[in-house]
Amino acid sequence: MTLGATERRQLAWITGGAVAVYALLRLLPTGTNLSHMDFRADAKNSIEFCDPLNPQFIPVVAVASPVTMALRALAGAPRAGTEAAFALTLATAAGKPIGPQDLAVSHTRKLHLLVVDEALRDYQHVHPSPGARAGEWRFSFSPRAGGNYRCFADFTPSATGRGLYASTDFSVSPSDGGGKPTTDRPATNWSVARDAWRFQLTPAAQPVRARATTELKLAITRADGGPVPLAPVMGAFAHLVAFDERRTGFAHLHPAESDVTRQPDPRKPELSFKVTIPRAGRYVIWAQVNLGGREEFAPFWFEVVE
Repeated sequence: MTLGATERRQLAWITGGAVAVYALLRLLPTGTNLSHMDFRADAKNSIEFCDPLNPQFIPVVAVASPVTMALRALAGAPRAGTEAAFALTLATAAGKPIGPQDLAVSHTRKLHLLVVDEALRDYQHVHPSPGARAGEWRFSFSPRAGGNYRCFADFTPSATGRGLYASTDFSVSPSDGGGKPTTDRPATNWSVARDAWRFQLTPAAQPVRARATTELKLAITRADGGPVPLAPVMGAFAHLVAFDERRTGFAHLHPAESDVTRQPDPRKPELSFKVTIPRAGRYVIWAQVNLGGREEFAPFWFEVVE
């Protein structure tokens, strides 16, 4: 069918309008000046866009990350038992700063820090706030032990929508000015008592095997049999974080029961998790929950076999 002059003019107006709208949209700010290519590491052995729906142990230290991370104490050397303030900077491999506009919200926060001491006995989950400078973030926490601490950053770039990680170390002075940090490891335990609560982590099959998907159940009970006031923390009823003995990486796990409007059993809430651990060795899983408005942490030590 041949178009008449009127139809051709209408088509030209429509096409021109569409092009103008497209050009205008391209000029609008998107929030981030970083692209997908800014988060690619130029290395064969690299971290690349980990899928949060397929939780696995991430060997952060052993692989190259497209993000550099630096940490400095703001008021002298950190000391055990005393609150310490830090400035943290994130940048791409090309040196571009990574600020709040460049990160997507994941579990109610834009940046998660998983901080653990060398004995794996002090684990803390920290959320930094944006600093005054580009790419700078600030936070404070109170280390409970002296020695070497490792800080893992867990975040999702807006440009990719996939999780990325980085890490750095810092030293903490003992509270008494001397002595060495504890380096012994507790025995295997799947049950932990904390104040009025008991935490039970049960693998579907034992022993836990490397490279196999492991299903876990976390149950919480009260010593007197009363109700357990389990409430969401960071958008989930619980968070599990697994570390290997040498702190080469971690796995950040969230329960299958993702609908926080559906409260679990009030007297014995149970939550389901899955994880794949790549190699044999000794591991600890720290559970983090909100009980009546107070965050509680419980560690579970176990062996992974071939």
